Amino acid sequence: MDWEIQLLLFIISLAANLFSAFAGGGAGLIQLPALIFLGLPFSVALATHKVASVALGIGATARHLRERSLDVPFALFMLASGIPGVVLGASLILQVPDQAARIALGILTISLGIYSRLRPQLGLLEAPRHRTPRGYLAGGAGLFIIGVLNGSLTSGTGLFVTIWLVLWFGFDYRRAVAFTLVLVGIFWNGGGALTLGLLGEIRWSWLPALVLGSLLGGYAGAHLAIVKGSRWIKLAYEAIAVLVGLSLIFF
Repeated sequence: MDWEIQLLLFIISLAANLFSAFAGGGAGLIQLPALIFLGLPFSVALATHKVASVALGIGATARHLRERSLDVPFALFMLASGIPGVVLGASLILQVPDQAARIALGILTISLGIYSRLRPQLGLLEAPRHRTPRGYLAGGAGLFIIGVLNGSLTSGTGLFVTIWLVLWFGFDYRRAVAFTLVLVGIFWNGGGALTLGLLGEIRWSWLPALVLGSLLGGYAGAHLAIVKGSRWIKLAYEAIAVLVGLSLIFF
């Protein structure tokens, strides 16, 4: 591949993953359409995007681990709840047309952004709730469903995880984004990438530039999120949610 294309892929990946790491999701809003525009079939672009997204999680993890903001038992709970859904969703996407689901998900994503905007104090302060066996069961079911969407659809599901952690478990946006980037970025996307790679095709020659951009963008975005705090993350989340929703509906 020409170095000009590699440079373009790096710039696209860096921008997409920086914004995603700051807002708690949405890298596919920029990265996946770009891969398709540059000539990859949808299924190949999706699998390649999923692999590159793992690097986003690694870059963000390198920054968030310095803050010690992750609760290990809760992280394991998120993995156990979400990864089976991711594998199921990734298995289904290669067989089932997803246009109707994308439109419905787009409307819901926009609604989440608007809902957060109408709740000025939502996610600014941590207020733990639903930390009972019944609460964890319902919360885990929600994460499983989001995992199915993560494995089967292209972008925006990290935003769902972020808002679910804020609404159901009472995290502030800063900690919710940390969990989303580390667990969804590395493990959920890793499970989806593995499944899509086994069942489909990955464009390996495009990955060096995408992975480098994801690593640097993930680290820089996580740093901005830590420095700026929940109020700025909330604003970025709301903007990205609306943009991702529109992209799911119209593109």
